[in-house]
Amino acid sequence: MMKKWLRNTGAVLSAGGIGVYTVYRIVFVRSKKNQSFEYEMPQGKQYDPYAEMIQKNLDTVRELPFQQVFIEAKDGTTLAAAYYHFKDGAPVFVFFHGYHGSALRDGNGILLYARKEGYNILLVNQRAHGRSGGKAITFGIRERYDCLEWIEYINRRFGEKTEIILAGISMGASTVLMAAELGLPANVKGIIADCPFSSPKEILQAVMKQMKFPVHVTYAAVKLGAKVFGGFDVEEASALEAMEHCKVPVLFVHGDADYFVPCEMSRRCYEACISPQKKLVLVKGAAHAISYCVDGELYEKELTEFIEKILI
Repeated sequence: MMKKWLRNTGAVLSAGGIGVYTVYRIVFVRSKKNQSFEYEMPQGKQYDPYAEMIQKNLDTVRELPFQQVFIEAKDGTTLAAAYYHFKDGAPVFVFFHGYHGSALRDGNGILLYARKEGYNILLVNQRAHGRSGGKAITFGIRERYDCLEWIEYINRRFGEKTEIILAGISMGASTVLMAAELGLPANVKGIIADCPFSSPKEILQAVMKQMKFPVHVTYAAVKLGAKVFGGFDVEEASALEAMEHCKVPVLFVHGDADYFVPCEMSRRCYEACISPQKKLVLVKGAAHAISYCVDGELYEKELTEFIEKILI
């Protein structure tokens, strides 16, 4: 009887372990798509009207000269980025793309803005994406430290007086917000956060609800998988908590028709932010990560006003 119970228990535990590992791989492990240097255009009725515009922007930025650069993260992971130089001595944008995104696709708008305004820009491949190494996407938990590494790279290359503006979209926005509580150097003048999620936990649970998964059970499996197989805790940090310590100027941008990362997440981060210089801009009718496409005039106006204030 005892042997049968042990066999049954072992079978259940084995099945449970396989299930947790499978969930871990689906959520956190880099896919073949992320290993390639290509990108996929966003699809759906909210995105289709802007597909031609996005493609045109991509065709333009593909022709721009850049330098491929590599650094090593504290944990030994190789990190990659593309540096675009437009003006000697100018401030540098350091841009972080979203989950399963690519630097060029997600950052083509701000790249074109930087070229027009005479700023330099570093488009970062987040770990487990593109040319960067690493197997696990950690929703900003490890990526926030990578952000510090890229700041150090800029300072080593151009000097500690070089003005830096951190920028990100979706997971990239959350990454730079989380980095804000780690002690940013004085030459980081501001942060531009486009549609950030408030925390890894909240965005994971929100997506589970959207997909009609049982949130309590599914999230428990995801959290356990991250801990056991990835070696990180998805509740270790959050953008919301980071904003309670952030004194760097922050511009939050979010589409009010974002059904993937609710704009309420940006609103809460904005309210939690203790920086004396902060602003929240909601773009009417914009879906997730396409505020620049929906209202480029407003987007550039807000960027310019924000940058002019923080670079005084």
